[in-house]
Amino acid sequence: MIPVPRSDGPFDPFGSLGLDLSDSELRETAYEIFVAAFRSPGGGKPLSFVSRSPAKVPEKAPPGPSLQRSLTFTTVSKVKRSLGINSPKKKKGSGSAPTSPSSKENRPAAIGETMRVQMKISEQTDSRVKLALMKIAAGLLGRRIESIVLPVELLQQFKSADFPTQHEYEEWQKRNLKILEAGLLLHPKIPLGKNNSSARQLSEIIHEAYECPMVTGKHSEEVKTLRGVVKSLASRSFDTDDSDMCHWADGIPLNLRLYQLLLEALFEIDDPTVIVDEVDEILEYIKKTWGILGLDEKIHKLCFLWVLFNRYIATGQVEKDLLFACGNLLLDIKEDAGFAGFDSKYSKILKSTLILILDWAEKGLLAYREFFYRGNIDLMHIILSIALSAAEMVAEECPCDHGTWKTNNVASAKVDTYIRSSMRKAFNQGMEKLRLSRRPAKRPQAHFNQLPALCVIAQEITDLAFTEKEIYCPILEKWHPLAVGVAVATLHSCFRQEVKAFISGINDLTPDVIQVLIMADKLEKCLVQMAVEDSFNSEDGGKSIIQEMDPYEAEAVIADLVKSWIQTRVDRLTEWVDRNLRKEVWSPTVNQGRFAPSVVEVLRTIGDTLEAFFLLPIPMHAALLPDLTNGLDRSLQDYISKAKSGLGTRSSFLPKVPSMTRYSGESKTNGVFDQSDESQVEDQKSSKQGDDSCGIPQLCVRINTFLYVRKELEVLEKRVIAQLRSTGPTEGSIVNDYRISFKRSLAACVDGIQDLCEITAYKVVFHELNHVFWDGLYVDEASASRIEPFLQELQQNLEKIAEIIQEDTVKTRVITDIMRASYDGFLLVLLAGGPSRNFTREDSAIIKEDFNLLVDLFWSHGDGLPTDLINKFSATAERILPLFSTDTESLIEQFKYLTADNNGRLTEPTALTSGQWDPTEPDTILRVLCHRNDKAASKFLKNRPC
Repeated sequence: MIPVPRSDGPFDPFGSLGLDLSDSELRETAYEIFVAAFRSPGGGKPLSFVSRSPAKVPEKAPPGPSLQRSLTFTTVSKVKRSLGINSPKKKKGSGSAPTSPSSKENRPAAIGETMRVQMKISEQTDSRVKLALMKIAAGLLGRRIESIVLPVELLQQFKSADFPTQHEYEEWQKRNLKILEAGLLLHPKIPLGKNNSSARQLSEIIHEAYECPMVTGKHSEEVKTLRGVVKSLASRSFDTDDSDMCHWADGIPLNLRLYQLLLEALFEIDDPTVIVDEVDEILEYIKKTWGILGLDEKIHKLCFLWVLFNRYIATGQVEKDLLFACGNLLLDIKEDAGFAGFDSKYSKILKSTLILILDWAEKGLLAYREFFYRGNIDLMHIILSIALSAAEMVAEECPCDHGTWKTNNVASAKVDTYIRSSMRKAFNQGMEKLRLSRRPAKRPQAHFNQLPALCVIAQEITDLAFTEKEIYCPILEKWHPLAVGVAVATLHSCFRQEVKAFISGINDLTPDVIQVLIMADKLEKCLVQMAVEDSFNSEDGGKSIIQEMDPYEAEAVIADLVKSWIQTRVDRLTEWVDRNLRKEVWSPTVNQGRFAPSVVEVLRTIGDTLEAFFLLPIPMHAALLPDLTNGLDRSLQDYISKAKSGLGTRSSFLPKVPSMTRYSGESKTNGVFDQSDESQVEDQKSSKQGDDSCGIPQLCVRINTFLYVRKELEVLEKRVIAQLRSTGPTEGSIVNDYRISFKRSLAACVDGIQDLCEITAYKVVFHELNHVFWDGLYVDEASASRIEPFLQELQQNLEKIAEIIQEDTVKTRVITDIMRASYDGFLLVLLAGGPSRNFTREDSAIIKEDFNLLVDLFWSHGDGLPTDLINKFSATAERILPLFSTDTESLIEQFKYLTADNNGRLTEPTALTSGQWDPTEPDTILRVLCHRNDKAASKFLKNRPC
């Protein structure tokens, strides 16, 4: 039931009489006027009340299904048919006197009796009134009833003896005097001047009679005096008025209140929601009072509208037919207002009536979900039609401007307001209901109570939106084509405020936070989709509605939170890497896998982080996964880089190639090197011996560690792809286009293994075996310091390395690098071994034999390195060794040939310091000559400073 507004005064559009006149007193006066007009020989025109609205013609369906009515009685009254009211059978016990349709002579009497009963007039009062009116009519001499002032005539007809009691007589007299005061002094049709003597005199007479009742009757002097004063006031008229007309009951609001009581008699006494079957005949006679009351058909319709509406309110808002009739009648009134000339009094009554009806209707329409539901949605259609018709007339300040109505904008704007208001109230009620449900209770809470509050609200909003679209919008769309869009945009706006407040209070990524944001994003997409579908055929394609829906940006917030979560865990991993690498000992005995325990923890942390990432209840794993893998990849790359940092490089283990000099046959160090060269070599050796921060086993553990990383990353990639597929069909479908990779780490592993293999090889040859190789091989005399000691210790190191390194391919890589380092070192001893190395042509056989032994070590009777690999790296030595067996003269001639310019002059060869030797290079040949122990070489070199 819609509440009735009462804040601004009484629920009455006609205004207060300002006089203590009860409804029963007014009803008795109204009945007297009705009987007087009823018995008057000059009645008015026949009642004409035929609707001009096509919506009220029963043969044509009304515009809305809720206004549809079907008539089951062929004798339905014209008035009911025009209003769209069904005509039910009269109930037993009805107070209305039956009429006989077969006897036209009895109809007036029957109608009069029905009216008496309906207006609750006693038979005694009715007899007294009719008797008086017979006497009054006899004196009219053909004049109309409008030419007399009925209360004065009645006062002249009766005296106290005509009443059962003195009290009843005095009350009767007071009533008539109050009517005169109301009609002539308080609410006269023609305004009174400030100094009107008749008005002052009448006021004095009336108030004296209130104190001491006057003597009434045919011969009463007081009544004669009263008649004279009343006559002078009631006879005042406008120039256009009938000069024989008396104005005593045609002033507003007295005439409207009296007419309202007459119209209320159209309702059954036993069932106040039902209009009597005799409504056509009764209205025909009620119409005869228009002359006395100063009414016309337009005013009649306004009064009838109010009576129907007021009866609907007063009877508990249960009879929709009454409201339906109001709607149809309002359409007639709208047409009247549009075609009528300007009438300030009519306009004032119209607007006050419409505003009251509109205020009441909007009480329900501004919160229509509270009052209307699937079962009574047709009622909402009726009320909405009434409200919009009233709003349009009020907006135009009826009557309209030159008959042109601008109703579309008014109706659309009103419906827009109703939708937004109702949606906000429904949202606020949902929030309040949830707040109350979240209060601590003794009994266990319901399942939904365990959900975050905004998740519950989001689900309720979704339900609200769909019920709105299904139940209410089909009606609202008649006046607002974007009803669904407005509804969902309003809900979107309401929830947006809650979401923004929630986001502003987020401190960390939690399951509840993600759940709320995901639900908000899901709700937003649903609401936007509904708005788009609703506005597909609109003029702007729904652009205005969509622009109104400021995005929640929930996905962006989730992404930012997840990125922050990722960065926090990557930072922790990086800190862990720095802290634990300092404590790592890289010992092959620490674990069975012979790789660093720290890398196990690093990879475990990476795996746990990825697992936690996929456990996050977010819808964008695939989109954010690169951020996570890139961060973890950088941390792992940092681990690999730091694990191999400070270990040196290939060149850091190679001895510096000394400047060329010739053998002098003296001690190891005299005459071969300059003093500065000797000092530099000693410093270099000392530095190498003191820089043993990581032994060969530790280098092998590092290699194993990088191998372990590479293998585990392959496993991790497969696991991540499987987890990505399991997140759902949407994300899983992009797996084929997305490769989970730790590119930096894998590249660092490859480079790290390559570098460590090379470092290990050159460290073994030039650091670990320095004493039997660089410092021992071919020192002083080739035959006395051959390669066997180096080969023995090299064999031991190879076995140790093969035992520690886990992967065969990498073992092969390390041994290959050791072979290359051995070959490089062998040539370095021969060509840049310093003053302690000198060779004769006969020593070439020893050198060749020793090199073959070195080659055989790596070939190992076919169990070692492949022959083609051995041949690849031994090729340079195989080409250079023949120089040591070549005679000195041939070497000198070859050298001269290679260093001669175009004019035959000798040029100085470019000294090689990189160890890249070649038998066709003058520098290589010159170094063979420098280490040749014979006179021819010495003679040739004497004049060539080296």
